[in-house]
Amino acid sequence: MTTHNPMMTKERRVWYDITIALVVTLSLVGIYRYITGINHDHNVVSSPVTEMRKTASVEQYGFSNEDYFFEESSIANNQFLGDILYNSGISYPLIAELEQKAKEVYDVRRIRVGKKYSIVREDSCGTAVALVYEPDPLSYVVYDFRDSVSVRNIEREYITCVETASGKLQTSLWDALVGQGYDFALVDLMEDALASSVSFYHAKKGDEFKLIYERKYIDERPISLGKLLGAYYKNARGEHYAIYFESDQYSGFFDQEARPSKKSFLLSPVKYSRISSPFSYSRFHPIKKRKIPHLGTDYAALHGTPIRTVADGVVISASYTKANGKFVKIKHDKTYQTQYLHMSRFAKGIVPGATVQRGETIGYVGSTGLATGPHVCFRFWKNGRQVNHLRENFPPADPMPELYLPSFYDKRNEIMNFLSHITIDEPRATAKSVSINQPNT
Repeated sequence: MTTHNPMMTKERRVWYDITIALVVTLSLVGIYRYITGINHDHNVVSSPVTEMRKTASVEQYGFSNEDYFFEESSIANNQFLGDILYNSGISYPLIAELEQKAKEVYDVRRIRVGKKYSIVREDSCGTAVALVYEPDPLSYVVYDFRDSVSVRNIEREYITCVETASGKLQTSLWDALVGQGYDFALVDLMEDALASSVSFYHAKKGDEFKLIYERKYIDERPISLGKLLGAYYKNARGEHYAIYFESDQYSGFFDQEARPSKKSFLLSPVKYSRISSPFSYSRFHPIKKRKIPHLGTDYAALHGTPIRTVADGVVISASYTKANGKFVKIKHDKTYQTQYLHMSRFAKGIVPGATVQRGETIGYVGSTGLATGPHVCFRFWKNGRQVNHLRENFPPADPMPELYLPSFYDKRNEIMNFLSHITIDEPRATAKSVSINQPNT
């Protein structure tokens, strides 16, 4: 028979209660640490995520990238804005309304192959709320469908800096510029400024040049060239200057004496070409295989290169013959006429009686008629007789009126002083910021 001890039972109960209390306390402590640990971890993780969103939040074309999605592409061949919008969920009535409103802002027919555009959506699979088209790096067009159909042409803010280029020809003008890292578009600017005094088709080793020009920057990225402010070119014929001057009545390039740099005649009917056969009274003809006079100057160029008239005038012939192929003849005044042979085709509107301006495209390089390759045979008449135009001394243009001379001389002195401090052997000048352009939006 087992004896029951009341004291022993009481002690066991006390220890039992203590054990239960400890277990509960430890459990509560563990749960508290677990919960606070989660909150602590959550705070550590969420803080940088929130910060990243704030840092990454930017506006693109006036749309926040937190609220909109952008699908970028480029205009393809035979692709129209209406097709792009319809495939993005925009109805035909809205597209028709857009095309009507766009006529006075940026006509949809001006959109060109290869240009960048972006579809803007509120979610990645939703209907487009806008299309943004970029015709050039300095502007973009917003075709907006959010509240009502609207079109806005926005010009980006940019910084204009003044930069310089210089060099001495060793092989070609191309190597002198591109070989030093300059933009080849500078050749275009230089030719426009000096086309009537320098023949770049006769550029030779040892020729020197200096240029002062503008370049536009957006977010410290070079976007495009601006105006050429001053140019200097030295060759066997001497030193040649072009100073850009702008007033309420004049705008363009002038020489040191305030005469327009652009004389009445250009020295060549094509850009970026070479003389493949000069004017000669006794040249061996490559097709007829005998010596005959070549009373013109052949400029070899790629097929389709634009041919420009060298002076203002009136088209007196745009025709075809077996020898000349497709050709255009222009009367400039009572003294001078010019002719352009072997064209692949005529430019639009070039017909007898059409008025043309100096530098206007009148046709395109080809090899029609008696020609062994693509080129333009340029012929020049003076008083009814064909002459070598490169030996002609055309009279300089009249200087600007005395009223504008003080302002011009100030600008000339400034530019020529700047040019004098550019050394030919310097690899490249440092760009200098001169102004901030803030266009209207």
